[in-house]
Amino acid sequence: MTSGLITEALQPLRADRRHAAVLFDIDGTLAPIVDRASDAHVPESTRQLLIALAEAYGLVACVSGRRASEARAMVSIGTIAYLGSHGIEELRPGWTTARLDPAITSWVRQMHEFGAQHDTAQTRKLRVRLEDKGAIVAFHWRGAPDEDAARHAVERIADAATDAGLVTHWGRKVLEVRPPVPFDKGAGVRRLLEEAGDSITVALYAGDDRTDLDAFRALGELAEEDRLRHVVRVGVASEEGPAEIREQADVLVDGPPGVRQLLTLLTSGEDPA
Repeated sequence: MTSGLITEALQPLRADRRHAAVLFDIDGTLAPIVDRASDAHVPESTRQLLIALAEAYGLVACVSGRRASEARAMVSIGTIAYLGSHGIEELRPGWTTARLDPAITSWVRQMHEFGAQHDTAQTRKLRVRLEDKGAIVAFHWRGAPDEDAARHAVERIADAATDAGLVTHWGRKVLEVRPPVPFDKGAGVRRLLEEAGDSITVALYAGDDRTDLDAFRALGELAEEDRLRHVVRVGVASEEGPAEIREQADVLVDGPPGVRQLLTLLTSGEDPA
């Protein structure tokens, strides 16, 4: 998409910044995808633009599959909100601990036990890495020496999760195992914006993966309900991303560098014509 079309799509947000919400996925959107999730980081140039964004816009938040505390540590900005574990954790500016959705609390121990049970010597040998997110456990195989063998091992874990009555969700070379309680990024985004009330009238969400489609859906529903007068769904293009990101996005940018350009436009001091 040309810069002119992107600028046009952003105009309602830039024209009414104090009533605008700007929401971002982190991995693959603000931060490049890397082999090990623990090695991912938000480039300093992007972080500085986020700081400027937080000073100018009514609501700025990161919505991540990571735990909210981990997302805040990764972005290193305390003046914005974080929705972690796909929206079930909320960490507001000034809060020291995240608030967990009460419907999920009782599942934390069982999810931890499932993760420990399937983090075996065999999966570790295949370089399948366990990530314990509290209410969610994830099995990553990006960068494994034999990714096909690692994926097959993870597929067996997925079968075990289904047999245990848990919910599986596939991402970019990662399997997430979740409690059988409905939640997604869309529900978290809706809750965040509804809590903001009439102070937010326009909103943007940027994401690159299948879980971000739920946030796209939530913005569309809020617009249809006349709770928001303008929404922008920004798809972050990548070779591994689902085709639906391109199909459902209002605006398409090229990877984290394209998101950085988007941030530059949003924080530009020049008022749109």
